[in-house]
Amino acid sequence: MMAVKLLFLATFAAVLKTSLRGLPLAWAQLSHQKVRLAVALLGVGFANILMFTQLGLLSVLYDGTTLVHENLSGDLYLLSTYSRFLGRGGFPKIHLYQADSVDGVAAASPLYIGSQDWTDPEALLPPEKALPGGEERRREKAENLFAANVRVIAFNPTQPVLELPEVTQNLSLLSRPDGVLFDRLSQPDLGPVEAIFQRDGQVKTILGDRRAYVVGLFELGSTLFQEGNVIMSDWNYAQRVGAKSLNRVALGVLTLEPGAAPDQVQKQLKQSLPSSLKVLTKDELIVIENEARSADPSGKVLGFGAVMGFIVGVIVVYQVLYTDVADHLPEYATLKAMGYSTQRLIEVVLFEAMLLAILGFVPGCLSSIGVYKLLTWLTKIPVTLRFDVASQVFGLTVGMCVLSGVVALRKLSGADPADIF
Repeated sequence: MMAVKLLFLATFAAVLKTSLRGLPLAWAQLSHQKVRLAVALLGVGFANILMFTQLGLLSVLYDGTTLVHENLSGDLYLLSTYSRFLGRGGFPKIHLYQADSVDGVAAASPLYIGSQDWTDPEALLPPEKALPGGEERRREKAENLFAANVRVIAFNPTQPVLELPEVTQNLSLLSRPDGVLFDRLSQPDLGPVEAIFQRDGQVKTILGDRRAYVVGLFELGSTLFQEGNVIMSDWNYAQRVGAKSLNRVALGVLTLEPGAAPDQVQKQLKQSLPSSLKVLTKDELIVIENEARSADPSGKVLGFGAVMGFIVGVIVVYQVLYTDVADHLPEYATLKAMGYSTQRLIEVVLFEAMLLAILGFVPGCLSSIGVYKLLTWLTKIPVTLRFDVASQVFGLTVGMCVLSGVVALRKLSGADPADIF
């Protein structure tokens, strides 16, 4: 994708270097038939929306899965070499003690990650406490009340590893037996947890095969892989999955002493710890997660969707430019007879392609903002317009239109003045 984008940007730069003398004629050709121009812009805009949607979701596929990583405290992190991404696999807790003994390390805190079935708490409410519309929602999902799944994030409340304000403020609540914090940005399938909490001050549900109480809320965000998140203490985590589970850590969060050089401490840790452990900075940890997710089939599907949007745009713009050249072939032949070179006429067609790219990109971009808001509302996954995604789509749009213009130029070679005079 990067190579294609660079190729298109290079093509764009090459076109801009050409003479601007053909620009007025190119605009006159395009705007001569308003309906055809409108259809062309709709086609380019539609292709833009397709590419924006697919690439936007692809960026969410990466960004959403690193929400935990981005909000971690600490300076360095220990991850098992055999873990493809965070939460898959782990390493013995004893290695945290080894890391804690290295000069420059102030604290080594464990982070545990798992997943458990989640019961919609609305299904457990007595009829007199049902929320408005609760009975209708129960009927709609009567067969799947207990089919949801959440990611469980656990740590020692005295050794917090997440820099989320609402989590930091509610650390004392995690010490309550079976108490959990619930992510308000989780998927709606998990039930109206926030509404019940705001009304009752607590939410009773079943997590796994054990009672759980939502004692607080926080905001992180769901992903394409997790419907939601809950945070609990390591003690409550052990009560659910067994005390031995605390001996295997998903991630080690290392806090360095003031003034310690992270690169030097990282080097010492690599020398002191076994080769089965990676010692990573936060950026390196995020890169590993993104690389693992990019190999997932869902990433390939979204990339294919962007390619299909590109192909649709190529077909639409080619048809417009080819028809335009064919309809104005006598005019092009006349211009040749007046002294216009073939190069000048090629510039006109390429400028038409560039104008279609720019004019079609603007409404496509604005429409995609609305699509992103709709997707965010439907999925509860934050989808925002990012500059890197916008630049990718613009580069693809320019390349799409220029490629169509180059193919349409074959018809221009038939503009022979001898056919007219």
